[in-house]
Amino acid sequence: MKFLFLAITTLLLPLPSSGQDAVKRDQHQMHRLHNDPKAYMKALEDPKRDEYQKPHEVLTALNIKPGEVIADIGAGTGYFTFRLAHHVGDKGKVYAIDVSPDMIKHINRRIRDTKANNVTTILAEPDDPLLPDHSVNRFFICDVWHHVDDQKKYLALMKKTLKPDGEVVMIDFHKKELPFGPPMQMKIAREDLIKQLEGNGFKLAKEHTFLPHQYFLVFTPK
Repeated sequence: MKFLFLAITTLLLPLPSSGQDAVKRDQHQMHRLHNDPKAYMKALEDPKRDEYQKPHEVLTALNIKPGEVIADIGAGTGYFTFRLAHHVGDKGKVYAIDVSPDMIKHINRRIRDTKANNVTTILAEPDDPLLPDHSVNRFFICDVWHHVDDQKKYLALMKKTLKPDGEVVMIDFHKKELPFGPPMQMKIAREDLIKQLEGNGFKLAKEHTFLPHQYFLVFTPK
């Protein structure tokens, strides 16, 4: 999983017009943002993101129970991490997993500032979240999966890590022209993602359609 922490960076980048020049311009914008940590973090926490990401509605739809253990893959600045932590409560736990030391340091500062003792950070390896077997109720993966290089390996690790009746939550951009998001060649079509997970030991359990630019799928092990 190369540069997992970069996944959400593309969320607020306007999608340029089609063609080779457009792709180059989009990549240039991404490069500039990635090399400016302050701008990167600001983009991740831009209040405008709430308008389309609808975090309250997403977490309500998940019906999270107090005491759950959730792995937030590609946690970034903790946009969803601390919201998830509120829902699992003091008896639950959220693993904020990222491959970026800078993002992990940022989340650790937020943990100290907010006294969010139910959040634990993990500086992960590119293709391994470094979690024990049967340790989490849910994997939460928002706008990250298209950055995972060895997806087959990662799916196998997630299946081992889930507790009985666990879930994998996948939210990602539709593969079509959108006002922002990753370049078209990086996007994964909804149908392709479903086929991939169903071919690797999972089944589609639920689907929510209220997000304007993203699909929202929930999978369980077969």
